[in-house]
Amino acid sequence: MEPMRTFDADALECLAAIVEEGGFERAAVRLSVTQSAVSQRLRSLEAQVGTVLLVRSRPIRATTAGRLLIKHAVQLRLLRADLENDLQDLAPGANAQREEDRISIAINADSIATWALPALSPLVHAGLPLEIITDDQDFTHDWLREGQVLGCVTTLKLALRGCKVLPLGDMHYVAVASGAFAAAHCPQGLTAHNFRQMPFIAFNRKDDLQTDFVGRALGLRRVALSQRFVPSSEGQVHAVQAGWGASVVPQLLVQDALERGELVNLVPAFSLPVSLYWHCWNLDSDVIDRLTRALAQGAGQALGVTPKLDSHKLTLRSTE
Repeated sequence: MEPMRTFDADALECLAAIVEEGGFERAAVRLSVTQSAVSQRLRSLEAQVGTVLLVRSRPIRATTAGRLLIKHAVQLRLLRADLENDLQDLAPGANAQREEDRISIAINADSIATWALPALSPLVHAGLPLEIITDDQDFTHDWLREGQVLGCVTTLKLALRGCKVLPLGDMHYVAVASGAFAAAHCPQGLTAHNFRQMPFIAFNRKDDLQTDFVGRALGLRRVALSQRFVPSSEGQVHAVQAGWGASVVPQLLVQDALERGELVNLVPAFSLPVSLYWHCWNLDSDVIDRLTRALAQGAGQALGVTPKLDSHKLTLRSTE
C-alpha cells in the first residue's frame, strides 16, 4: 500500500486564496507574501499532485482536482478553528487567528436581510472569523458541493453526500408595490389580466421566485414576466418603493412598511412559503455545532418553527 500523501498547508491555503480572491495578486495581499511566492507555491502543489489545479479564466476557476484540494484546505481551517476554540476555553484571550483561517458559509440573500445576521452575531462577537457568501437560495448548496464552504442555508431538502441537513422552517413571500404604482397599474391587486404589463424586480437571472409566485397565486401553469434585476434583498425593496415595479419579497422584510402603508400587498390572501434547510459537513466539530445551534435558534425565532436539537448531539439527517 502506498503511503498517504501529505500536502503543505501553506500551499493549500494559497490555492484556496487564489480562487476565493479571484487572482494571484489579491491572494498575495491576503497571505502577506509576494505574488511570485504565490505562483511558486501553486507550481509546487501542481507538481506534487501531477495535474493542473486552476483554469486561468476570468474569473479563475479550480479544476476538479483543485476543488478537492480547496475542500481539504477549508477542512484544515475548521480543524484550526476547533483547536482555537478549545485553547480559548483553557486560556482566555490567547487566540490570535489568522486572516486565512476564516470560516466560510453560504446563506441566501433573503435570510441575510432578515434573520441570519442577528442569529450569528454572538458567534462573531465571540471571535469566530466568519465569512458569509451569498447566492440565490436555490444555488447556495453549490458552494457546499464544491467544498468552498462548510455549510449553507438552501432550499435543497435532501442531504448532500457526506453532509447533514436540518430543516429550518418556511420563509413566507408576498407580492408588493408602492401605493402610487399599485394605483396606476393594478388598483384591484395582481390579476391574471394585468401581470403581463407590470415590471417585476427580481434578484438576478437565476431568481425564479417572481414567476413561481405569480403562477401559484393566480393558478397559471405558464408565466412570462417583464423583469428588472437588483441583486440585493433590501435593494429590491428600495426599487419597489421608488416605483420601479412590483416584487415578491420576504414578508419579514416588508411587514413594517406594509403596516405603515408605505407598500401595498398585491395579493393579500396569498403568501408563498419557501422551506429552508441548513446543510453542513458531517464532521464532529464544535464550530459546526455552534453554527448549527445559532442558525436553528435564529430561524426558530424568525420563522416560527424551532428545529429540534438534542442537548448533547445534533439530531440531523445525514448521508454518507
